[in-house]
Amino acid sequence: MEAWDDAKLNDVFIRQQEVNKNHATILGEIEILADKEIEKANISITEASSGKVLAGQVVSLKKGMNKVSLPFSIRNPKLWWSNGLGKAHLYDFRTDLTIDNRTADTETKKVGLRSLKIINQADKDGKTFYVELNGVPVFVKGANYIPQDNFLPRVTREQYEKTILDAANVHMNMLRIWGGGIYEEDVFYELCDRYGILVWQDFMFACSLYPAEGELLENIRQEAIDNVKRLRNHACIALWCGNNECNDAWFNWGWQKRYKKQNPEYEQIIWKQFNDQYNVTLPQVVKEYAPESFYWPSSPFARYDGGSDDHNGDRHYWEVWHGKKPIEMYNKERSRFFSEYGFQSFPEFESVKRYAPCEEDWNIYSEVMMSHQRGGAHANELIETYLLNEYRKPRDFEAFLYMNHVLQGDAIKTAIEAHRRDMPYCMGTLFWQHNDCWPVASWASRDYYGRWKAQHYFTSKAYRDILVSPIADESGILKVQVVSDRLKSCSGKLEVSVIKLTGEVLNQYNRNVKINANSSRTLFSIPLEEALNGARKEDVFIHAVLSTDKEKNDYANNYFLVKQKEVNYPHAMITKSIQPIEDGFEVTLNSDNFARAVFIATGDVNSSFSDNYFDILPGSSVKMKVYTDLPLTTFEKQLKVVSLSDEY
Repeated sequence: MEAWDDAKLNDVFIRQQEVNKNHATILGEIEILADKEIEKANISITEASSGKVLAGQVVSLKKGMNKVSLPFSIRNPKLWWSNGLGKAHLYDFRTDLTIDNRTADTETKKVGLRSLKIINQADKDGKTFYVELNGVPVFVKGANYIPQDNFLPRVTREQYEKTILDAANVHMNMLRIWGGGIYEEDVFYELCDRYGILVWQDFMFACSLYPAEGELLENIRQEAIDNVKRLRNHACIALWCGNNECNDAWFNWGWQKRYKKQNPEYEQIIWKQFNDQYNVTLPQVVKEYAPESFYWPSSPFARYDGGSDDHNGDRHYWEVWHGKKPIEMYNKERSRFFSEYGFQSFPEFESVKRYAPCEEDWNIYSEVMMSHQRGGAHANELIETYLLNEYRKPRDFEAFLYMNHVLQGDAIKTAIEAHRRDMPYCMGTLFWQHNDCWPVASWASRDYYGRWKAQHYFTSKAYRDILVSPIADESGILKVQVVSDRLKSCSGKLEVSVIKLTGEVLNQYNRNVKINANSSRTLFSIPLEEALNGARKEDVFIHAVLSTDKEKNDYANNYFLVKQKEVNYPHAMITKSIQPIEDGFEVTLNSDNFARAVFIATGDVNSSFSDNYFDILPGSSVKMKVYTDLPLTTFEKQLKVVSLSDEY
């Protein structure tokens, strides 16, 4: 219920007509609902923190809805930047409605001032698709997002904050709200504004056809108006997208052919409904109610008369996973923008035990496990097949879950690095998916309970502002590409080592390098045979590390020349020491030999880790922090440390 006297602010739109570092031209478009005619009402917009009145006007109000426009400008505005590029600055613009020297209504909007465009234009390769923020091309790093719970009211503000922070803390700068879910609560967008997370906003239509005519089409239009008006002040909104996969379903999945074969007249009616919904009604709503926003008809989308492809617009790539192609295909497939791809895993063992506590259910094909598998037996078979193709056989159920995490993490890491290396041809990578809505085997990088899988930890490194990516190409050349999202160039030292798994350094190369701003370049290459110096691929790994000017932390990456099941991992003897710190413990782990994907766990308790599933180089140590309420004696007892070679 709402109550007011005389008049109220119905809607305030802080419309950003033009924004750059020198000047912001803004139009305050205000709707006022009056219960009677009012001869004089004062309407003003103030920058709340400074108290400066930016615009004001005395107006007369008629009974019903009134619209008032208040233009104003800001010199040298503090711009809103996405995560990793700068501060996500937000202005507090307060709108006051005053009648007879009485404040009748007031409303404050937190608004980030920015210029945001989607560049979709022809070039020599097809059509680009990328975000330009404040004049800068931005490589998008992120994930797809689904509702956080099947029972929506259970989601708390704390869960929203953790979910958005879990994106920001692994260097994501975009979440795509999938069209098969919901228009999210205001708090979601408020947090994305605060933490610099761009939002790709699908309208809520997915993988289907809708009889969009008459009253239903008008209902669709009104629902779109409601949500566009609700969300248009948020700096995080990057684009509005008509639907998820409906265009590809029509042109590439055989839907058009099926209806045309059944009845050509029906095919024409359905296509008109489709066209009216996505190419007429929804873009008209965006144009009218958020004129500076970008509308994209579908995801994926390349053109109006056909399906998606690898050189125009965005692409959903599922040949790895659904298409059963090997993980290495991620290194070969291209797109201007990968808006969906993914790889399944089960939750970790402690999460699984919450819904499968009995040992007799600890089999991926048990009734309980099958009831918690989004893709049915087919998906479990895919996990098992991929696992045994890439890794050796795990020794038991718990080991299977752990190795499945490493498998998923390695797969998506491979994809992310390939997409970033292909910059600027490719300018975005959004894996499927960031979160789960129930405890389940799925493509998520965080399980329903918020626990990070290996994929999320791997993402944190793969999405850093600088990526060091070694790869051996088909011609037998070992090269290292360095990708930078920084807006300024920098210099540094690149060190590439060929090391035996037992610690012997076979070759080491040092280069002083310059890293250009917003670029991807090969900064090192050598014939692989020369680098190996007679050693077998199965016995070595490539370690590349970049130290940049004034950088406290190095950018490092390990690369293997064969599949994980072919790597001759020696047994890794890992010793640990524990030091109490505020809110938890610092754990130092030492290993005699190379220890792959070292996983630490503390049982089914509320713990978080500064890193996990990490490698330890031969004869080296890794320090990491565990944040937990456990006392020292319990922590020492429950702390579990395993590496890949332990689990075969």
